[in-house]
Amino acid sequence: MKEFLQFKLIHFGDINIMVYHILAIVGVVIVTKLALLLLRRFFKRQIKVGQFDEGRAWAFYQIIKYVIIVAAIAIGLELIGVQLTLLLAGSAALLVGFGLGVQQQFNDLVSGLVLLFEGTVSIGDIVELEGLVGKITEINIRTSQVVTRDGIIIIVPNSKLVSDKVINWSHNRQSTRFVVKVGVAYGTDVKKATALIEQAATNHPEVAKKPQPFARFIDFGNSSLDLEIRFWCKNMWQIESIKSDIRFEIYDLFHKNGIEIPFPQTDIHIKSNHTQ
Repeated sequence: MKEFLQFKLIHFGDINIMVYHILAIVGVVIVTKLALLLLRRFFKRQIKVGQFDEGRAWAFYQIIKYVIIVAAIAIGLELIGVQLTLLLAGSAALLVGFGLGVQQQFNDLVSGLVLLFEGTVSIGDIVELEGLVGKITEINIRTSQVVTRDGIIIIVPNSKLVSDKVINWSHNRQSTRFVVKVGVAYGTDVKKATALIEQAATNHPEVAKKPQPFARFIDFGNSSLDLEIRFWCKNMWQIESIKSDIRFEIYDLFHKNGIEIPFPQTDIHIKSNHTQ
């Protein structure tokens, strides 16, 4: 058995890789995978019992996961006789040149650590980036995964989430105010119309009861009297569907109460000159 374990598989300079080195590395891989599995289950359990919110729990998990992986790689190299200090010292010049070529990737790596430590953007947050609204589903060390309302998965470099202007709709965990606009025909009872659009918003189950929705008479338009309803809602992800529901309700209430939503109109006056 001793001869089998010490049998040389690979000889490279001062490094001799034997059978027991391979077995030891396999053992390190198994222990690492087991540790990550137990760590993942631990954080899932903490999320379930309410000790951590989902975004912060997975941020901690990612940080610890990368530390464990780096430690496992270092242990594996040490087992086969590779001195990390000599390796780093000997490749310093190479690392400088390599670093110049991967500046953007390194920036993304640092940005990933910033996101994981600061928690300004967490898994499950609704964000708006460059006019695109999506939900954060993964935050990795270099990139993050964002799913749009259309179900499209977008891979975003972490540096964009750190340095660019990002609107985090979920950051304050409070209700956000939204607006739906509608026009009514001239001659309409405006007070009655505003009461109806307030009713349409209040009836929706996703609209917050406090603060209460309120309507405004905002302008005299070219073809209509312009009104708007302002309401608060916590469900930012489904807000476009909620707005659509409110518009359906407004239309039904206007139809039942004989209130007309006008189409654009233009009056043309023709002046003629008749010369004798």
